[in-house]
Amino acid sequence: MVMLVFPGPTALSAFRLNKLRTELVASGMDVSRIDTQYVHFVDMDEKLNQTELNVLTGLLRYGAEEEQRRDLLKTDLLLRLVVPRRGTISPWSSKATEIAKICSLEKVIRIERGIGYRIEASEPTAADAFIHDRMTEEVVGTTEVGYLFDVGEPGPLQHIDVLAKGASALQVANISLGMALTRDEIDYLVEAFTELNRNPTDVELMMFAQANSEHCRHKTFRASWTIDGEAKGQSLMEMIQNTHRASNGRGILSAYTDNGAVIAGSDATRFFPNPKSREYSEHQEKVHILMKVETHNHPTAIAPFPGAATGSGGEIRDEGAIGRGSKPKAGLTGYTVSNLNIPGAQQAWETHYGKPDRIASPLQIMMEAPVGGAAFNNEFGRPNIAGYFRVFEQEVAGEVRGYHKPIMIAGGLGNIREQHIEKTPIGSGAVLIILGGPAMLIGLGGGAASSMATGASKADLDFASVQRENPELQHRCQEVIDQCWQLGDQNPIAFIHDVGAGGLSNALPEMVKDGGVGGTFELRRIPSAEPGLTPLEIWCNEAQERYVLAVDKQDLELFSQICERERCPFAVVGEAKEGAHLSVSDRSLGETPVDLPMSVLFGNPPQMHKNVVRTLRRTTPFDSNVNFGEALVRVLNHPTVASKKFLITIGDRTVGGLVARDQFVGPWQVPVADVAVTASGFSGYTGEAMAMGERSPIAILSSPASARMAVGEAITNIVSASIAELADVRLSANWMAAVGAEGEDAKLYDAVEAVGMQLCPDLGITIPVGKDSMSMQTRWQEDGEHKTVTSPVSLIVSAFAPVVDIRDTITAELYDVKETKILLLDLAVGRQRLGGSILAQCYSSMGDESPDLESPELIKSFFEFIQKNREEILAYHDRSDGGVITTLLEMAFASRCGLDIIVPQDISPNDFLFNEELGAVIQVSTEAMPALMLELTAASIDVVEVATIRDDQTLHVYQGKRELLTSSRGELERQWSRSSFQIQRLRDNPKCAQEEFNAISEDYDPGLSAVCRFEIDEDIAAPMISTGVRPLVAILREQGVNSQVEMAAAFTRAGFTAVDVHMSEIFSGKTELAQFKGLVACGGFSYGDVLGAGEGWAKSILYHEQVKAEFEIFFNRSDTFTLGVCNGCQMLSTLKELIPGTQEWPMFIRNDSEQFEARLSLIRIDRNPSIFLTGMSGALLPIAVSHGEGRAHLTNAGMTELEHKELIPMRFVDHFGDNSTSYPSNPNGSPGGMCAVTNENGRVLAMMPHPERVFRTVQHSWHPDEWGEDGPWMRLFRNARVWVS
Repeated sequence: MVMLVFPGPTALSAFRLNKLRTELVASGMDVSRIDTQYVHFVDMDEKLNQTELNVLTGLLRYGAEEEQRRDLLKTDLLLRLVVPRRGTISPWSSKATEIAKICSLEKVIRIERGIGYRIEASEPTAADAFIHDRMTEEVVGTTEVGYLFDVGEPGPLQHIDVLAKGASALQVANISLGMALTRDEIDYLVEAFTELNRNPTDVELMMFAQANSEHCRHKTFRASWTIDGEAKGQSLMEMIQNTHRASNGRGILSAYTDNGAVIAGSDATRFFPNPKSREYSEHQEKVHILMKVETHNHPTAIAPFPGAATGSGGEIRDEGAIGRGSKPKAGLTGYTVSNLNIPGAQQAWETHYGKPDRIASPLQIMMEAPVGGAAFNNEFGRPNIAGYFRVFEQEVAGEVRGYHKPIMIAGGLGNIREQHIEKTPIGSGAVLIILGGPAMLIGLGGGAASSMATGASKADLDFASVQRENPELQHRCQEVIDQCWQLGDQNPIAFIHDVGAGGLSNALPEMVKDGGVGGTFELRRIPSAEPGLTPLEIWCNEAQERYVLAVDKQDLELFSQICERERCPFAVVGEAKEGAHLSVSDRSLGETPVDLPMSVLFGNPPQMHKNVVRTLRRTTPFDSNVNFGEALVRVLNHPTVASKKFLITIGDRTVGGLVARDQFVGPWQVPVADVAVTASGFSGYTGEAMAMGERSPIAILSSPASARMAVGEAITNIVSASIAELADVRLSANWMAAVGAEGEDAKLYDAVEAVGMQLCPDLGITIPVGKDSMSMQTRWQEDGEHKTVTSPVSLIVSAFAPVVDIRDTITAELYDVKETKILLLDLAVGRQRLGGSILAQCYSSMGDESPDLESPELIKSFFEFIQKNREEILAYHDRSDGGVITTLLEMAFASRCGLDIIVPQDISPNDFLFNEELGAVIQVSTEAMPALMLELTAASIDVVEVATIRDDQTLHVYQGKRELLTSSRGELERQWSRSSFQIQRLRDNPKCAQEEFNAISEDYDPGLSAVCRFEIDEDIAAPMISTGVRPLVAILREQGVNSQVEMAAAFTRAGFTAVDVHMSEIFSGKTELAQFKGLVACGGFSYGDVLGAGEGWAKSILYHEQVKAEFEIFFNRSDTFTLGVCNGCQMLSTLKELIPGTQEWPMFIRNDSEQFEARLSLIRIDRNPSIFLTGMSGALLPIAVSHGEGRAHLTNAGMTELEHKELIPMRFVDHFGDNSTSYPSNPNGSPGGMCAVTNENGRVLAMMPHPERVFRTVQHSWHPDEWGEDGPWMRLFRNARVWVS
């Protein structure tokens, strides 16, 4: 073996170095200087020749040229090197190694990367805790790290001597392996293996523990109950399923038996390529809706970034593995944590109670986990368009309640074809397949670990349950699944299951059991990145990005061809057998790690029985007689109420091109949307909606009320979308509780009963899917003191529904017209309870009476009223956290207008303005008022006129003639945005955060606008389309590209035949560029953006002589055009040596903010020779932006030359149309706002923004009311079609 060390570019930017130095100095270190550099380690089986060495050197030189350093590694003196934790492989390594293989570097076994720190200080090792994540990394003082590539011999199989030692042997194994077995389960296993007359293996025991963990088997929800001595007739699961029985399953196509639920969707079109010709077209069919929401709490607590990333990834796998294969479409994410305690910005109600060392702080979780969750969604290619964020920690009745163990919610919706909803029985002889990545020693025992209270397991088991993510690989898996379901009746997938908790030890046995067969498996056929794993580690690890499938033998060749095209690894690991027996052999050790009747694994372990009592903790009433101005500032600064922008702009919200409503509202893009809406397809106006609801703190006062309020809030959110009737809304219920803590079990039962047996049946709503997490308590010792933080019973509701018309979503943006009324629709029958409210929390109180959903009939009438009168309702926003004052202010922020807010006489202003009872605020025209008031009165809905619009941006609050508050929109919005800003400035470039925060006060900012110099609706390509000639355009993608479908849809609408072309076909020669008139390099994350965004893709071409020549010929033909968007733009800029007239083109590097930026930005089209932009010069247009590495990097001379030749066709501009150099109107920091370049002949355009995601009006987060079906960016694609003619 040979290892080479290659220095790389600078690792940390100036602002991150400054932040690190400040932290080190604050800790007492005497630091004079810090330098950083990426360091690459290359493991090879033999030396490279000079040609190979040149290729490898080229691959490992990426990023800005001046950032390449060569002096940091001359000596180990002062060096601290951060590398992956011993025995692990980083996600970066997997992706970089693949690029090397594709570039024919077959001698390279693996490439790994570390960060070298040269810290000039007396004790550089004192910095170690500040420069690495101990859960995933380690620090060494030398570059001699060959151990990273050590390959061990296969580890041994262990046998546990049950026959001789009985239960005591299992009790020892239970602790050492962290299996979380109950005493009853241990007795069950002793009896089972005594009957089998043999000792169990450690593999069998761990497999049983995972399959029967609380996490997987939902033991609490399936338990029998006795409460206060009274036997209960139904389990929690049965009460949830009662909602299905009560509705007769109306519109539910699959529930409780698969990875998610399926509900009836719309007759619409789906757009995808013909499985054989690869030509894209629309397909008219039923577009049914799948729904799923998961939690990933424990992994997020111990390692926030990978925990949240794999939480999102695991939920996405669930969506793709429904039925016989399905398609994830749009996601949601939610977080609940304890107090943030932001340094320098501690809130009046926050205290420092402490935490265990083994878990991350709430602030660390909220700085890292959302980025991890967003990063997975971004790279996989699923927009995240809904969510929630709650902070709660408080001492109540002598007990600390909060979320030291966080809630991390990941969910979403997708689509599935009707013939694929039901999985088919697996036939004997079917091959059993693992699709996706290799086994790794990660996530071991995660199902059991997630079933324990935080602090109850051994620390080394927390390390074992840390997971790692590779979304690019999972995207490849989904591409395979997509091509299978696109085959319709020829779909080769008979059965599919995701690999999640418990790894293969759960997924493969579950698949064969549910498929009605047994199975034989060979352990060493399982792909493994670590040969030294033990049988237990191979079978039970939770390596991500894997699915298990059953495919009939006659379909294996077809399946294999699809995988080969997508470069997606798979392995046949077993065969289905008649009977119900599970056998796993190990040819390396000559052992049989598993040899069990499945009745032992899935049989009848003792059912849990819960015998509990209700407890009553008395709380003191909240005195709401506090200063209103002070109270408002506190409430607006509370993270639960405050702006969530820091959570949202990091997530791609436009990928896929089917998002019709995301979180941002209005010309100023304020994050106040109540609902997320997607389109069924690229034509028509049906779609899907999802929204969330949760009110967990009030469960301390009343868990039934908390559960009812969560359902109620989900309804008052989703009602803003166009939905035929309330019964079309279905819910996912995610339940969290600290089972075993005093009184909490009974509270959980009462909450489930309130929703499952009473409220949802009364509303006619079904809960066909959900999840539970029953270990929401954190325990630890600190200075000899036992400490505990217990979460309230927490129901997180996600509502889903088919949408009648995606154009008809009502938002919180107020219409700035005088003849309107702003009304509060009160659904609490006049009650104004403040128990558990944000106001009470801001004064360290819980109160004693919680809000509640008073009348299901009132909710039904409210829903019907909103749907019936959509044309009369100009604006809508629900009342929730922070009360109606927050509702009104958020509407003012979205509209940049002032309000006169009116408090009714003879009631407490604070009670009225801050209560969080169910309700909504609507804006209606004065003309419509009489008729609407008649309807509201008939429906028994109380109405209060609460505000009128002002001509300026001041905000006044009155009660009668008494003025309670005078302030400005800018000042109050700054208060509302402050907590988001404070986290953003700690997480990202503080300069960018400050610029965005400063812009809030600019009253004169006109917001987004659109100025077109052409007729948007004119189809200039119509004459060409009428000829019937549809030129071929190659929709080119590499592994990791995720924006090809929306690109193909735009070109198809423009009159082209769009063809799906994978780079694997170019390399193999199966597809040649000579047949195409157009070539489009699409956006995404080719190779996960390692080795430079787009650079790996480009270099795979440049280092392949035949393919390089083919691209060069194409670029030099006079009858061709080329478009590169986002990742494709980055790729083309690296290929500029092949493209005529591009000598001065820049490269594209990390955004100034050092964060992924997803925005609706304003760009100006300047005079240019591009054939794509003919007739568009002078236009100011909003456009989707989604990238992490979009900053144009070039010399001043190069910039001058590009400007002189008019080769910069587009620039980011501010809302006045001037070139933008400030954030966020210039989201990446490119000089002069440049966001695109064209070549001298105009036939090649490279641009970072995404025109293909906004070619329809409905795809815009904001657009002028007068736009029709087509958005202005459709002209770009039609221009290409006109040019080809």
